[in-house]
Amino acid sequence: MKLSPEQESIIENFVDAQGIKIRTLRDDLIDHLCCVVESELGKEKSFEQLLDEALEDLAPKGLTEIQHQTIFLLNSKRIIAMKKVLYLTGFIGSITLTAGVTFKLLHWPFANVLFIIGFLSLLLIFIPLLAIDRYKVSLSKAISVKTKIIMGAVAAIITGLSGLFKMMHLQGADLLLMLGALVFAFGFLPFYFFTMYKKSVS
Repeated sequence: MKLSPEQESIIENFVDAQGIKIRTLRDDLIDHLCCVVESELGKEKSFEQLLDEALEDLAPKGLTEIQHQTIFLLNSKRIIAMKKVLYLTGFIGSITLTAGVTFKLLHWPFANVLFIIGFLSLLLIFIPLLAIDRYKVSLSKAISVKTKIIMGAVAAIITGLSGLFKMMHLQGADLLLMLGALVFAFGFLPFYFFTMYKKSVS
């Protein structure tokens, strides 16, 4: 039994509402759902039941999960390379920072150099890369989730720089600390608690 134009429109509208940004994937999903529902239409179950079952079989975690997997497959080499840089930078930065603190406590040479290198690599490379990675994962999510990631990264970088300025006795440390605190308090925290609230009631 063939789907009516109204039923086809319902499937199209549902797929569009999921935020599928890859046009070819969107068309393939609509075509697949229409074919599956159409093959069973006219039997015991209603159109709505058949559509729900087709969606459950195709994407139990939602259509956006298929989009994430497709993006990963299309960009797997670049994504894997970026993740390697991300985790390698985090590891080396953490080791260098720890070594700098240890050298400082033991009054060994090169303590300040190691500390600054580790601190800056975490602050200016690892945190931005981590924020970009988290932002890409949340592309299909609400604007509050994306804003939370951006504000958190900005607050961390500004606050970290203020600490570095303070340790090196540079001017502007207090101003950076105040700015970082403001971004954290009025930029990050509202979106953080809002997303927590949305998760708790959903």
